[in-house]
Amino acid sequence: MSPPASPPPSAAGASAPPALPGEISSGPRDRPNVALTFHGQGEPALARQLLAELERADARVTVFAVGTWLADQPAMARRVLDGGHELGNHTENHADISRLTPGEAFAEINRCAQRIKQLTGSIGVWFRPSQTQHANAMVRAQASRVGYPTCVSYDVDSLDHTDPGAPLVVRTTMSQVRPGSIVSLHFGHRDTLAAIGPILDGLRQRGLHAVSMRKLLT
Repeated sequence: MSPPASPPPSAAGASAPPALPGEISSGPRDRPNVALTFHGQGEPALARQLLAELERADARVTVFAVGTWLADQPAMARRVLDGGHELGNHTENHADISRLTPGEAFAEINRCAQRIKQLTGSIGVWFRPSQTQHANAMVRAQASRVGYPTCVSYDVDSLDHTDPGAPLVVRTTMSQVRPGSIVSLHFGHRDTLAAIGPILDGLRQRGLHAVSMRKLLT
């Protein structure tokens, strides 16, 4: 059964695919899909430009928003969803979550979840831990308590947050990406905005499609 091309605009995401593990770093390798995932923080004008470029290329992505960013820029939640993208949780304050106590980690995840729900009507499906690529057992347990049974990692790190220049962001990404990859990218960086067009071109040349996490895993 084919899933909808995008989540409904009134929710941060539809139901997660069943039977996923506590953390995923990639999707099926036998399908021509790739998930471009963005850390949602930074200058909103850059984020809007990037989303517009993605939509012109008919690409759909998943944005893991930081709660304090959504507090400052609440319209961005609707902007992401109205573009047919998914909105996920990247904690409230982007703290080093693996160093927090279980109670503190739960609060970081839950505050962001409730903020997303207030803005969209749903906490969404996906959670990505902050300041760590992988969720440890404590973080996975607290995410599950909030309502996120699956944490999203990645197998391709674009390193765009280091601002190395757009050509290097493109080379770093394209040297690692393959069917089923989950790519880590960031809002708020001009190198990322400049790199996204060449990245999308490179994916097309390889017969790969940029899709949401839900479509990657369904």
